[in-house]
Amino acid sequence: MKNAKKETNEVNKKQKSYDKGQIFVKVMAGVLALMMIATAAASLIFSLIR
Repeated sequence: MKNAKKETNEVNKKQKSYDKGQIFVKVMAGVLALMMIATAAASLIFSLIR
């Protein structure tokens, strides 16, 4: 039983370290997606005004 608990604790620690990286990647992807949408909208508006 002690070995099983140690294994689950090690797995939880590994998942927590990956979660920070995955959260960063998702936030960065969201920021880049918003920038792409804003750029497309700005270029569309600029082309309509000209």
